[in-house]
Formats: sequence, structure tokens, C-alpha cells
Amino acid sequence: MRAPRRQPVFLRADDKVAFPDPELYDRDGLVAIGGDLGSRRLLQAYRQGIFPWYAEGYVPMWWSPDPRALLTPVSLHVPRRLARVLRRGDFELTWNRCFARVMTECGKRRSEGTWVIPEMVRAYTRLHELGHAHSLEVWQDGELVGGTYGVQVGALFAAESKFHRRTDMSKVALVALVGSLFAAGIELLDVQFTTTHLRALGAYDVPRREYLAQLRVARQRVVDLRRLVPRILPLPAPDGT
Repeated sequence: MRAPRRQPVFLRADDKVAFPDPELYDRDGLVAIGGDLGSRRLLQAYRQGIFPWYAEGYVPMWWSPDPRALLTPVSLHVPRRLARVLRRGDFELTWNRCFARVMTECGKRRSEGTWVIPEMVRAYTRLHELGHAHSLEVWQDGELVGGTYGVQVGALFAAESKFHRRTDMSKVALVALVGSLFAAGIELLDVQFTTTHLRALGAYDVPRREYLAQLRVARQRVVDLRRLVPRILPLPAPDGT
């Protein structure tokens, strides 16, 4: 049954760091407007299944849509062409080498516009410096050609965006992210929305209520990603799809 429609609450920067229960909101999931992008507020948002998403020139808008998109090692699908790229291995993977650069690259060259605006880069870089946000980089010939980043709360990793500067390198980053995070103890990989691209790689929707239930368990876990080593999951046989 669809949740009753409620109006988003309005936050001031000096308000108490708190958000309303996302389950009380409609499927669009706009739960709050305003506030700031301080680290405490950002972390509290992710603990409640909420994330900021808005364009430059607007005040922060905080969302918890229904459904939510997840990706797991079991659901991950590696198409034949991508498997060949992964087997070729002519790239290097790193973890947390250049977080702010990865995030900035994620905001470039997007015809539809971007929400990765300078104030977001500054806010998430602070989270990174505190150990709560991480980036995975893909390199070829010493050049940064792909990457992704996200926020960690316990055993949750909320993947925020990805980019590529050479063909398939954002897909390489995502496959490596799945393999690396779950090996390190992450239990819930949130990719927010199931785009056509993400569905092709195995992302799937779950009702917001189910996502929040999983989040309540995952956020209590202790997972240390500081020394994570990027890795690729075992690939299907060469004749697979």
C-alpha cells in the first residue's frame, strides 16, 4: 500500500541533526528541504536511508525514494564483452587514491546536468577525510579512465556516481566495487535507482520498507574499509553471456 503523502520538512543549518521517518512519505520520497551538508547531517541521512540530490543554485533536498536499487555479487551480471575486458586486465585498480578527483569527474560531461556540484564535492571530501566516503579508481597507462565513489555506514555502502573516459571503464569500476566491498564485509550495496545500464549489470529494485529493514541491520555492523584492496569477482566461463 502506498504511503500517505506528507509534505517535506524544512531544515535550517542550525537545526538539530535529524530527519523524519522516510516510510511516512510517498514514493518520490522528498522528506526534507534545506539544512546543510555537514558531516553529521550527511551521516545521519544515510543511516536513515536518505541522500541529498539537487542542482546548483538550489537548497539541499533530501530523498528516500520507493523502491530502492541494490546490487549484490549474486545478482551481478557480467556480459561477454565486459568479461573479455576484465580478463584482458590492461588496467590498474586503486582505492582512495584521489577521491575528490573521482567525484569531480563524475560531475563532468553530463548532458542531463549534474548534482555533483562544488559544495557537494567539498562536503563528501570532508566525509572521505573522516573515513566515511571512499573512491575506487581505474587507470590505464597512468591515466585516470574510470571510477566510482560512495558513502559507508557500517555494512552499508551507498554508491553515489561513476564515470568513464574510456569505453567500459565505469563498468569495470562497478564490477570491482562489488567484488571488493562484499569481500571486505559490506552487506548492503545501495545504487539508488535501477537505470537501464544498472539493470543490465544486475541491479534490482526492492520496496523501500525492505531496504530500510536491511539498513537497520547493516548500519550496526563494524566494517573497516581503510585498507581495502580492489578485486574482481571470479568471471563466468569464456563461452558464457
